[in-house]
Amino acid sequence: MEEDKRKKETAFIIRQEQVAENIFSMWINTPSSQVAKPGQFLNLFCHDKSRLLPRPISICEIDRLRGSIRLVYRVSGKGTDEFSHLSSGDTIQFIGPLGNGFPLDIPQKDAMIIGGGIGIPPMLELAKEFPSSCKIVLGYSNFPFLKEEFEKTGSSVYVATENGSYGTKGTVVSAIMENYLKANVIFACGPLPMLRAVKQFAKVRNMECYISMEEKMACGVGACLGCTIDTVDVNGHLNVKKARVCKDGPVFNAKEVII
Repeated sequence: MEEDKRKKETAFIIRQEQVAENIFSMWINTPSSQVAKPGQFLNLFCHDKSRLLPRPISICEIDRLRGSIRLVYRVSGKGTDEFSHLSSGDTIQFIGPLGNGFPLDIPQKDAMIIGGGIGIPPMLELAKEFPSSCKIVLGYSNFPFLKEEFEKTGSSVYVATENGSYGTKGTVVSAIMENYLKANVIFACGPLPMLRAVKQFAKVRNMECYISMEEKMACGVGACLGCTIDTVDVNGHLNVKKARVCKDGPVFNAKEVII
């Protein structure tokens, strides 16, 4: 199975649109949709062969019925800028799905899903997997892209923005505190400062917490060791060891990760 994942696949782009400033949504047609899971990612290759390294893009939505995957990404360099100019009928090569994804075999009752910035798109498919009783907290700099799509899942959606233009002014933790939100388990993806705050929030309340780490990657399959982070045993032993975000993650039990 591992060898199949490492084969480069060519997919046709179904459609692409801009959903916010420098944020693009791309649907691709691929049989990999049948095995993809929330929290996994694809490594996309540029047509410009001078850009050797693939770009890891998290999976936003999975449509197994139509055989397609949705990717929502931010233009942050030449590679993603190239992707943003592709349109319906164009092709793109990728390897994936990669990574472990979020655990779906744990009790889903009373869950809280937290996303921040470009860590918001990977949480949409996860939100669709959960009953409508979960709580969704989204943190933005300003414009709340994908908010309406999260609301369509039937769960309660709470928003925090840095400038206070939408929802709570402040961070996702500010929104949680302001709305007196409680849960038994947290799933989170976003920038490192947000993940630190969420981890601490869960720790002091003895809540189970899973976080999706964002690290720069090269190979995407664990061979180059370019995306390692420090982890410890969940049982409390202080034996620090290295983990590969692309292979062992990107999703980790928050208790394991040193951040």
